[in-house]
Amino acid sequence: MTDTTAPAPGSAATEEPVVVRERHGRIELVRINRESARNSINGPTTKLMDAIMDELTEDPEVWVVVLTGTGDRAFCAGLDLKAFASGDTADIMGSKNGFAGLGSRKFPKPLIAAVNGAALAGGCEIVLSCDLVVAAEHAIFGIPEVKRGLVAAGGGLIRLEKLIPRNIALELALTGDSIDAARAKELGLVNRVVPAADVVAEALGLADKICENAPLAVRTSKEIMRRARDLTEEEAWKMNGQLTVPIFTSHDAMEGAVAFAERRPPVWQGA
Repeated sequence: MTDTTAPAPGSAATEEPVVVRERHGRIELVRINRESARNSINGPTTKLMDAIMDELTEDPEVWVVVLTGTGDRAFCAGLDLKAFASGDTADIMGSKNGFAGLGSRKFPKPLIAAVNGAALAGGCEIVLSCDLVVAAEHAIFGIPEVKRGLVAAGGGLIRLEKLIPRNIALELALTGDSIDAARAKELGLVNRVVPAADVVAEALGLADKICENAPLAVRTSKEIMRRARDLTEEEAWKMNGQLTVPIFTSHDAMEGAVAFAERRPPVWQGA
């Protein structure tokens, strides 16, 4: 494991970094590091998250990303309202990739949320941007923006009803109420619920399991499922054919077959 902390752009090297990164083999652990502000998102955090996700998109050594927060109170409390009130709005909302550099980003690699506490407002919307979710038993989820005269504009109103029943999604959006991790798992919003002390380890274990597989095939599987959701059956089959042809002619496809025949673990090249 390597530990690479990332200070906010323009900040002094001695300041506590707003985002902390650790490399675990083929996995990058990205941790929002503003525990005193419940890991809420301000301008510097947005800029840094944006830059990090851009970098990880292009890094061939990273196959899976795990996203979490510092401490056990909050995964992310969403928009930093103090920063918002002080005029930090442009930097917070300025990313072309949406809230926290993630909201509307089409990140090509598996992205796992390790929800270590409350995931509310924009924090919940970050979770909705992830592919898989591991939650601590005490975690809660919600989009309470209406309670502050705002709306869940970071993707919550778009994605939530695609993941859980529409009437439940509407109830959460209109009341601003939250649900606990057990209920979120019942609804299909969360994959696994574990004790708080195990949440990051469980997410890394899930990432390790994904990393056993061919990275190009994994990314293509994610892309096909993401795009098929909004297509007709006929359109989906056409897209499926276009994206799978390169996989069946790839080096890794041949390696998978040869490794099976030779009864050995495959050595993936990502090509």
